[in-house]
Amino acid sequence: MGARNLAVLALWPTLVWGQSLKEFEKKVTEFTLPNGLHFIVCERHEAPVVSFFTYVNAGAVDDPKGKTGLAHMFEHMAFKGTPSIGSLNWPEERKALDAIEQAYDHYEAERNKGHQADEAKLKQLREALKAAIEKANSYVDQNLYPRLIEENGGVGMNASTGEDSTQYFYSLPSNRVELWFLLESQRFLQPVFREFYKERDVVREERRMRTESEPQGQLLEIMQATAFEASPYKNPAVGWASDIENLRVRDANAFFDTHYGPSNITIAIVGDVHPVEARRMAEKYFGPIKSRPLPPPVTTVEPEQQGEKRAELVFQSEPVVFLAYKRPDQYDKDDPVYEVLSSVLSSGRTGMMYKDLVNDKKIALEAGAASQLPGAKYPNLFVFFVAPNMGKTIDENEKALFAILDRLKTTKVDDVTLARVKTKTRAGLIRQLDSNSGLAQALASYFAEYGNWRKLFTEVDEIDKVSADDVQRVAKTLFDARKLTSAWIVQPKEEKEATK
Repeated sequence: MGARNLAVLALWPTLVWGQSLKEFEKKVTEFTLPNGLHFIVCERHEAPVVSFFTYVNAGAVDDPKGKTGLAHMFEHMAFKGTPSIGSLNWPEERKALDAIEQAYDHYEAERNKGHQADEAKLKQLREALKAAIEKANSYVDQNLYPRLIEENGGVGMNASTGEDSTQYFYSLPSNRVELWFLLESQRFLQPVFREFYKERDVVREERRMRTESEPQGQLLEIMQATAFEASPYKNPAVGWASDIENLRVRDANAFFDTHYGPSNITIAIVGDVHPVEARRMAEKYFGPIKSRPLPPPVTTVEPEQQGEKRAELVFQSEPVVFLAYKRPDQYDKDDPVYEVLSSVLSSGRTGMMYKDLVNDKKIALEAGAASQLPGAKYPNLFVFFVAPNMGKTIDENEKALFAILDRLKTTKVDDVTLARVKTKTRAGLIRQLDSNSGLAQALASYFAEYGNWRKLFTEVDEIDKVSADDVQRVAKTLFDARKLTSAWIVQPKEEKEATK
């Protein structure tokens, strides 16, 4: 395809996008309740389905010191229920839950004596705690909350925790919209941390399976912890093992009171819904939630990196390397340039990394890039991932990658490549907005992060404005060896010797 045809193809989605924005705005209704909770309602009446997306502006970066993984615990608490939903006998369950905390206090007090702790007493207190937990669990109507959703046609029920936010979402038939308002509002009005310690064990096992037993998971964690000195991005979202094992319900209550105030929550509703009715139900069900002040912002600033950092993971595994460069947050004026630069380097088989390292030189099995990691609200990392081909080394791949980056600093990206990556980037966003659930996620996320959901539309225009000069300029400042952190896997020494 010639450059002229590519240019026309690149322009076409922009014209359609621009023409549809004004029409799209007519379908959107926004309102904020007196307690500060913001709603975005978008009408799509093509099918009798509605998608709901709740965005809480709190994630792993907000975990208190020594309590990493706490924000993640809320993902696991999301659908445990309320006093009236999920309990076989709430008055008795409430007493049993209080008894757990009392038993835990006694156990913790003895354990905190350190080497002076009485081992026999510790064992007795552990057994008492275990018995208290089992008693409280006996009052739980297992999975009643999600069963109610499924029995009413709900699909896609899930939650996710990132460094910057926690998100809850699912879809229901449009004649069950009020059920969502009832169920979701009760989670924030009367939270019950039911089966907290059972889910804490699940989170600990999740860490064991996804990080401690996975070399790439370990390597990514080591890379983050090495790259960042002060930023909370140095901590894994799942939490450090010892922190997870010591999380308490009182920690969850304090985190909820601080970060789950209605003014720190944005909700998007997309589908066969009528905004007047949505507002009426929002006021009825979410209105009673008391307003609370916004939580304090993260104020720790990562000091400027003055030299390359390197970390090595000894693991019986195939070699892998992560290379990360420090970059500004998502609010930086050059954020669209970072996105385009990432696509130029790593865009499937057409990306520079794949063509050079995998296809032409055949020194890598896999090679890719990500424009931001692990979060985006604060200064973060532009990351490369390379898995060397059999018989090839990490050094060979690093040299080849650095040669590509040097080329970007000295030679401008051609018009055909730039047009292709812009088209692909726009197409990806447009595909996301095709579904109710994808659109709900975008509306809530962009509003919470930028203060205006229209940013998701203007972002397309910003990407279109990125020039070859911009890509070269950012490459020159970004790919600075003083900002680099490298982390790689090597085999244990005995394994190396055996393969010689």
